[in-house]
Amino acid sequence: MTYLSRIWLNPLRTRTQSFVRNRQALHAAILGGLSRQPVTERVLWRLETADRHRLSLLVLTTSRPSWEHLIEQAGWPQSDDPQATVKAYQPLLDQVTLGRQFAFRLHANTVGSTKKPVKPSPAQQDRLAAAAKDDKKPRGLRVPHRTAGHQLTWLHDRLERWGFQPLTGDNGPTAYLVARQRLSFNKRDDEHTRHVTLETGTFEGLIEIIDPQTARRSLLDGVGPGKAYGLGLITLAPPHQIHRGA
Repeated sequence: MTYLSRIWLNPLRTRTQSFVRNRQALHAAILGGLSRQPVTERVLWRLETADRHRLSLLVLTTSRPSWEHLIEQAGWPQSDDPQATVKAYQPLLDQVTLGRQFAFRLHANTVGSTKKPVKPSPAQQDRLAAAAKDDKKPRGLRVPHRTAGHQLTWLHDRLERWGFQPLTGDNGPTAYLVARQRLSFNKRDDEHTRHVTLETGTFEGLIEIIDPQTARRSLLDGVGPGKAYGLGLITLAPPHQIHRGA
């Protein structure tokens, strides 16, 4: 069974503000909502911050979660309004059939791969030097797409392999880049801390299912790198809606 959850977060709470600043901390809090520890299942999530009055956290899990701790730390725990909803995901998957049209939303880490980066980072220089020392061909290095044009091309180049195609309107394909963001935070691994910077794009538009099996897999597994940091979750809605976090 797969579940899609939505949790409302109070932007005035100190804990919410720390989650916005540090994606690793939010990821850890999300995993804390699953009873089967340590967590081995695929967990996808996305934080929506467009509404400055309340933030929306979407989480896709394969086991039924519990979000009381997030509501207590970062929501409105005494509110009469529901602070979290958990719905079965299968009814949506059943609608993913050949030719079906949807509005979609995706927040993704837009990166490509190259064996000859123009301006390699220190870490990339070390990898290239190590490969040369061992007389091996260097593997492709991830290179972020930073411009709007490159990010939109990144999306259009991948939609078909994910099982979708954009609908075509009077001005071309109806899949758009609606926001760009650089995520920057510190990640702690064991006793070491390293800085993480991710170039991201948020995409919306209208798509058609061209390969239902592949499309369902893309929905369940996510797309692109950076899934632990809230990237790669594709959400669908009726085609008349260009949806915000739904």
